Amino acid sequence: MKFRSLLQQKNVRPYTMTARFGLEKESQRTTFNGQLATTDHPEVLGNRSYHPYIQTDFSETQMELITPVANSINEMMRYLAAIHDVAQRSMNKQEMLWPLSMPPKLPLRDEDIKIAKLEQFEGVLYRRYLAKEYGKRKQMVSGIHFNFEFSIELVQQLFAAQAEYQTIEEFKNILYMKVARNYLRYRWLITYLFGASPVSEMGYFTEHEDRPKEPVRSIRNSSFGYKNNEEVKVSYESLQQYIDDIHRMVENGILSEEKEFYSAVRMRGGKQMSDLPKTGIRYIELRNLDLNPFAPLGVDEDSLEFIHLFMLFLLWTDEKEAPNDWVATGEFLNEQVALGHPYAQVKMIAEGDRIFAEMDEMIEALGLFRAQKIVEIHRSQLRTPDLTVAGKMWTIIESNSNHELGIIFGKEYQGMAFERPYQLAGFRNMELSTQLLLFDAIQKGVEVEILDEKEQFLKLKHKNHVEYVKNANMTSKDSYIVPLIMENKTVTKKVLAEAGFTVPGGDEFTSMEQAEQAYVKYSEQAFVVKPKTTNYGVGITIFKEGASLADYTEALKIAFKEDSAVLIEEFLPGTEYRFFVLDDQVRAILLRIPANVVGDGVRSIEALVAEKNLNPLRGTHHRSPLEVIQLGDLERLMLKEQNLLTTSVPAKDQIVYLRENSNISTGGDSIDVTDHFDESYKTIAVEAVQALGAKICGIDLIIPDKSVIGTKNSQTYGIIEANFNPAMHMHAYPHSGQGRHLTMDVLKMLYPELFE
Repeated sequence: MKFRSLLQQKNVRPYTMTARFGLEKESQRTTFNGQLATTDHPEVLGNRSYHPYIQTDFSETQMELITPVANSINEMMRYLAAIHDVAQRSMNKQEMLWPLSMPPKLPLRDEDIKIAKLEQFEGVLYRRYLAKEYGKRKQMVSGIHFNFEFSIELVQQLFAAQAEYQTIEEFKNILYMKVARNYLRYRWLITYLFGASPVSEMGYFTEHEDRPKEPVRSIRNSSFGYKNNEEVKVSYESLQQYIDDIHRMVENGILSEEKEFYSAVRMRGGKQMSDLPKTGIRYIELRNLDLNPFAPLGVDEDSLEFIHLFMLFLLWTDEKEAPNDWVATGEFLNEQVALGHPYAQVKMIAEGDRIFAEMDEMIEALGLFRAQKIVEIHRSQLRTPDLTVAGKMWTIIESNSNHELGIIFGKEYQGMAFERPYQLAGFRNMELSTQLLLFDAIQKGVEVEILDEKEQFLKLKHKNHVEYVKNANMTSKDSYIVPLIMENKTVTKKVLAEAGFTVPGGDEFTSMEQAEQAYVKYSEQAFVVKPKTTNYGVGITIFKEGASLADYTEALKIAFKEDSAVLIEEFLPGTEYRFFVLDDQVRAILLRIPANVVGDGVRSIEALVAEKNLNPLRGTHHRSPLEVIQLGDLERLMLKEQNLLTTSVPAKDQIVYLRENSNISTGGDSIDVTDHFDESYKTIAVEAVQALGAKICGIDLIIPDKSVIGTKNSQTYGIIEANFNPAMHMHAYPHSGQGRHLTMDVLKMLYPELFE
């Protein structure tokens, strides 16, 4: 079968670089001084038996991070970054993930290397068998397993372009077996470029066993790594022979079970190898990638993009020997490269040149010109071994030590995970509340699918229980009409007033002309101008002592920019508090202070705002707990009322408010007061939310004196707004006071079975 000609067919070419990807990354948990951790797998990560993302491999200290299947390497790496963040922040604060494939110094006694404490006894028994058969120490090596699947569209187009095979299943098996054989033949190049286990630490090799002359390129990928015994031989000539050989070795007791077959390449059809005869090959598992200590996630996107291109080349290029001889030659060459010195010129320069020349030919023929840059980067390393991963590692190790390299990079990457703990790596462009919910879902072992990133739309799944969530708190628990009620401030007020709650009086206007005519009614009293349906405090202007016609008109313009209808309401004096109600309970209460600066007698308001915005808790578009302070039309109008400009220099300790409304989304400060509030107001908030029919709501109360017990039918409070999409991040990371983990409360409401 000449795949080279098939790949160049007109109908095939649009799909040549389409594929699906998955990744499993192993890492040892260690202390900051590079000692193997003695703690159990973090309890906060829930049951590792079903956890889709974070499990343990051989030992209790060996974390395995598993990405969902993705349609691009970038998407897969984003998931890996998020899972990595969750794993690191869930660990003991004095621990880190060891960034090297070779384990740190191992305990003197085998019994101090703890086998993973799994619930299923079968899993424990299997690990006990491995410990006896291969030794515990060999099991402590970590690496990357890269799952690769040519897209079904590409396979279908290739199948349609040929006439030799009658079924797509047979064709697909032939395709993947060819790629597997070629991978095993040419994997020496992957070992050369990405090998990253040059030396071992004390305790990996016992006194009585052979060991390589270190440094080498990759102990893990050599015969000194974790390998099957010599009698394990499998043919890659066909899928049937591959399956038959593994079954035969299991039946003869050479392998305990199918999954004990360790190879740089494994054929995968389903969860078990026994599925292969029924399903055929669905994807290939590449198992020979060492952890790259220079990549925070253990592997980088460019390397995987090169491997993707390399996999296409393996389909493109022809085999030049009989199948089993071809694979055996590859084994021999890989051993030579793996055990070579990191600085040594590889002996297969000529073959390397031919591989890259063929890749150039393929890129040209298929029009993959964007891939040329990645090829050039790795081609240059063919003659500069010191620039390969192993070469760069040896440069550091030779001057310092492998142990120190592991500690320095491990601590750096652990620190990176906590630089902005309110964000989730990989998904930092999403709203902060959504990022927090994603973190919790991953941590608790709920499968996550991003249905629409821009709209913050998620699909959550645990076993057969599926939930859809928008903006982290819009869920199936609220009926469709509920957010529509809360979105419409007029309807919200009417529903609450009819239920007996205190709300501000006011009028609704749908045109500037109508609203301007009402100026006389409101000009000499305290009042608020706000859009009818917007959220986050946008477009709101508050006048506490009446307003001039010019300022009144400007406030109307600002409000009408946000909506086609505007409300003018009486201003209720007092302090505004946000009550977050979830499932008939007040989970958090926040005092919000309007955007402000404090003068120092030297700098202008503009300069003070710029300095306050440098706080790492401040950001934009709800990606940080606090929003940056703006100096827009509303802020300038507020300053004008105080006879100030942005260039004015306030006196020392003078507080200058830039907004009347206290929304965090408009630059306000947040203070948690949940534990310092009378239960009477919590009851009012819960009953008001129940009147609106909501399960999740951020309801805003104005309270003149919270020391006075509140009653529903009194003037001790006023409800000014109900929010159907209340931001949760401001409660999780307040400016001051205790943080409230509301996204976990949302998850608990949706999946109570996870918290039993």
